[in-house]
Amino acid sequence: IIGMFFQDGLTGSAWGDWALYTASPLRFFGGSSESYKSFDATTELGVQQPVGFWDPLGFSKDGNEANFNRRRSVELKHGRIAMAATMGYIVPEFVRLPGYLSPSEGLKFSDVPTGLTALSKVPALGWVQIAFFIGIVEGSFGFDDYKNGTPGQYGWKVLTSSDPAQKTKKLSAEIANGRLAMMAIIGMFFQDGLTGSAWGDWTLYTASPLRAFENELGVQDPVGFWDPLGFTADGDVLAFKRRRHVELKHGRICMLATMGYITPEIAGKFPGYLAPSTGLKFADIPNGLAAVSKVPALGWVQMVAYAGYCELSGPRTRAANTSDYAELAPGDFGFKVLTSSNPQELSKKLRAEIANGRLAMMAMMGMLFQDGLTGSAWGDWSLYTASPLRTHKA
Repeated sequence: IIGMFFQDGLTGSAWGDWALYTASPLRFFGGSSESYKSFDATTELGVQQPVGFWDPLGFSKDGNEANFNRRRSVELKHGRIAMAATMGYIVPEFVRLPGYLSPSEGLKFSDVPTGLTALSKVPALGWVQIAFFIGIVEGSFGFDDYKNGTPGQYGWKVLTSSDPAQKTKKLSAEIANGRLAMMAIIGMFFQDGLTGSAWGDWTLYTASPLRAFENELGVQDPVGFWDPLGFTADGDVLAFKRRRHVELKHGRICMLATMGYITPEIAGKFPGYLAPSTGLKFADIPNGLAAVSKVPALGWVQMVAYAGYCELSGPRTRAANTSDYAELAPGDFGFKVLTSSNPQELSKKLRAEIANGRLAMMAMMGMLFQDGLTGSAWGDWSLYTASPLRTHKA
């Protein structure tokens, strides 16, 4: 209803017909005379599928046609340069000119590498020629095209047609291809700078800090090496080992906890008494979080003692001191369950442990959350009587 109020206030219609929003700043300042013709950026070239009119930063909201034309002129120029540059990256991979680039220096076209490394091969006079050519282009064509209302028009035409629809199609294609080329050339620069190849061969990026960990256990399908928060970006091996140590411990605890949630639901309870002194039977213990209220005081003492034993009998480490992990194998507490004399089979088992531990950590949090809301780890909505949504239930 707020949206309909807003649209109705702007357009006079709750359905928001753009044609009715005559006061929009994007329409320039209105007016009926030819000397003060309204300007609508949404009807200009470049407004095309799939995004339509897209101006997230609001550059055209002031409705200033002159500013729009200047930006369009810059966009066209940059797009044309980027298209030429993109082709300049691609073509030498397949075709080279014969002969000499610089006969005086004995430099052949075939001697010039592709990509950014070609910059190191350009002779001094070559840079002079490039700067001179740019100056001619800028001085002859680069300043007045947008002032006369024809952005990108430099006195000669390549894309034209006597058919208005065909001409619009060609000019729209130029803008779209220029936008794509601007993204492409920046991507190729970036990949070339990292890998020495515009095609971004990862094996060539030897300086990547991620190379310290890309072959570690846990790098597996479907996401491969996945570190969206950049914990490993510093390449610190000891910090990685500490986090892997913690991950394995948490994963193992969660696998046990998940089975502890599921098993009593499927296999039932042990016979007899959990606490004979208090007359508490295993059958009296509910499943899930509700079981916490039934644990006798001595039961908590036993659990704390066992947890303390596990912590103290394991490797002595300090969270703030990663050097403690220098000689440790993450997850190795002196006994082995997952092992094999076959290295491939051992790797498979250890990878499975990490993957199952990650799944169990997610599963355990989900079951605790559902249990807390519904009283059941399986999340039966009918049991969630405290839901605020039930206030309005008919």
